[in-house]
Amino acid sequence: MLARLASKRLLEIRQVFRQPPQASRSFSTALNYHIDSPDNNPDLPWEFSEGNKHKVKEILSHYPSNYKQSAVIPLLDLAQQQHGGWLPVSAMNAVAKVIEVAPIRVYEVATFYSMFNRTKVGKYHLLVCGTTPCMIRGSREIEDALLKHLGVKRNEVTKDGLFSVGEMECMGSCVNAPMITVADYSNGSEGYSYNYYEDVTPERVVEIVEMLRRGEKLPPGTQNPKRIMSGPEGGNTTLLSEPKPPPCRDLDAC
Repeated sequence: MLARLASKRLLEIRQVFRQPPQASRSFSTALNYHIDSPDNNPDLPWEFSEGNKHKVKEILSHYPSNYKQSAVIPLLDLAQQQHGGWLPVSAMNAVAKVIEVAPIRVYEVATFYSMFNRTKVGKYHLLVCGTTPCMIRGSREIEDALLKHLGVKRNEVTKDGLFSVGEMECMGSCVNAPMITVADYSNGSEGYSYNYYEDVTPERVVEIVEMLRRGEKLPPGTQNPKRIMSGPEGGNTTLLSEPKPPPCRDLDAC
């Protein structure tokens, strides 16, 4: 029985890897390997811009000289911002050279964290939270509205290069579910921003897309006009005054 199950699972894995690269991007296994392409191969030159070289030095200054490798995540993030929201293998190699480690050590990090994109994304990369609270509150409908409006599948880029849609796990603002993140790579690393838009609806996310298309800046946070930050609709009903201090600040002496 176990042998048959193992054989069946092995066949499924083989079928995934036999699919064309584009078709297999929706499978998590596709994130763990690299296939050279004309715009993503180790022979392409890549280095940090002059402005970002100063940022590299500043980042490295936070770590002991014998622990440069600890800077791998912020350096990969900086490289991704510079490269329009995704990390080619040549950028990973450049980071490995800066922190003086074998390239595989950088690949291990870049393939582990889903926030690092290893294929092209749009100038505005929209990430829909897919964790349980957001799912219960309609995140699947949010994603469907975005994909239908933009005419793409998950992780595809629109023909004009402006938008792509992906999924991200918990964004840490469950009280304002459902929510999306917009990673704005339209102005390179100098103008990069990463904002949360909470309490969204299928209609509101389409409005957000069109505002971004027009170059308009919208306020992040809750999109529900009846709420202030994470407060309830209509205002607070408790904690309406300053909390009373404990009778004795030295609790051990009380």
